[in-house]
Amino acid sequence: MSDLAVEVHGLQKSFGSITACHDLTFSVQTGEIVGLVGPDGAGKTTTFRILCGILAADAGRAIVVGSDVASDPEAVKRQIGYLPQRFSLHRDLTVWENIRYMAELYGVAAGQWEARADELLEITYLHPFRQRLAGRLSGGMKQKLALLCALIHRPRLLLLDEPTTGVDPVSRRDFWQILYHLPKQGVTILISTPYMDEAARCNRVAFMYQGRLLALDTPAGLRTLAPGQYLEVRCQHQRQAREKLQGIAEVSGVEVFGDRLHVALAPGGRTEAVAEALAAGDFACEHIAPVEASLEDVFMELTRRERVAESV
Repeated sequence: MSDLAVEVHGLQKSFGSITACHDLTFSVQTGEIVGLVGPDGAGKTTTFRILCGILAADAGRAIVVGSDVASDPEAVKRQIGYLPQRFSLHRDLTVWENIRYMAELYGVAAGQWEARADELLEITYLHPFRQRLAGRLSGGMKQKLALLCALIHRPRLLLLDEPTTGVDPVSRRDFWQILYHLPKQGVTILISTPYMDEAARCNRVAFMYQGRLLALDTPAGLRTLAPGQYLEVRCQHQRQAREKLQGIAEVSGVEVFGDRLHVALAPGGRTEAVAEALAAGDFACEHIAPVEASLEDVFMELTRRERVAESV
């Protein structure tokens, strides 16, 4: 048996003039948690739908848990669990009724799914709410229920499409605590997320942009792809300060991260030049210091290179 849960080779998918997946090639090891990160339109959801057998690729090949998605999609569907971006369970059924419905869809015997459901209800802290209508659950509880239903048939691969978007921080933390236990149970996880702090929790991270795979590596490995010097700056009127710094030759990029700016110095750029530019613009600078490149910095640098390459 292959130690790869997912193998993708030259995957292509277009919708009219829009290319959603452009020559995607990557693999996921069994037992890994791999994150897909990219803006809307990067191709994450299309990739998931192809891997699930919901969409047919225009070209290329995808092998999921040992089966070819194009030639045997039903074999793939029996071995995976999939959470789409939007809550898709029945809101007018209770938690327990939704679980039973999904178990019956997957053909899980009654004696097996009930024991599995009780186990998952405890893990997800939903046991006290088993008789509550799904439509009356909070956002975080709905996502836990969706995860529970996706696990009821003991899949080997879990595909999660931005499962924590719009969920409160406490529920996001609880959701990830559940995910961390799954690889020990033989479940491989491929998850897309808009949150870089979640991406940093993955074994490896894939950066996607306009249907292309920009990079796939460990979080530590990705940080080496932005080798220049970065500064963390905290000052007044940060939006205006950002515009000011973007206009000087010794700065190659500036991004807003919360209450701070991350400034990428151009080759040969000096910290003093940044401080002088801020002082000249009367921006009171509270803090300026070198900082390690974050995953956000790396992603912005890679997309900047991609745009430059496209314009040539």
